[in-house]
Amino acid sequence: MLRRLLVSLSCISFATLSCGHFKRPLPPELPAVSLARPEPAERASAPDAAVESAIRYLDARKTGLSSEEVARVAQAIVSEARLRAIDPNLVMAVIHVESRGNAFALSPVGAMGMMQIMPPTGEELAAKLDIPWFGAQTLFDPLVNVRMGIAYLEELHLRYGNTPTALAAYNWGPGRIDSRLERGDSLPAIYTGSVLAAYRAH
Repeated sequence: MLRRLLVSLSCISFATLSCGHFKRPLPPELPAVSLARPEPAERASAPDAAVESAIRYLDARKTGLSSEEVARVAQAIVSEARLRAIDPNLVMAVIHVESRGNAFALSPVGAMGMMQIMPPTGEELAAKLDIPWFGAQTLFDPLVNVRMGIAYLEELHLRYGNTPTALAAYNWGPGRIDSRLERGDSLPAIYTGSVLAAYRAH
């Protein structure tokens, strides 16, 4: 009797468990796992005032670039300037005086691009910065041009210890500025004054 009762209870329990198991919904398919840790949306989308300012400046000029390219160049200007502890507005002032923002500007003496870099200087900077050099036309790549120009400004500032002399050397070349300093001559002031005026007006 007892044995028959235990068998009946076992069958009922098994039937209940089996029915419960098969009635349970299957788990949804799991999403793909990403190893990348995304930034918070608010941080990723936060506007950068310096980048927006650079975009506005370039958008108002005949850069020869598309809107997408302008945005990338503006970001590069701000990123490279901050990397080298230079005010992005000073970089924009140099660009204003050198080329008025024209990415394909070519001076009578052969200076090229937005920051008007001479090809020999560009080749030296390319080697220092590990940038592929494809000849002088490399300087018409605005991302490369601003990266080189900002690195050159930093190099000159470290060499001379102050902004006015670094700007004079950027325009005249460090060899000429060294000669003037050795002779005790005054430094050229027109270019430096123009850049600093543009900087103050920015």
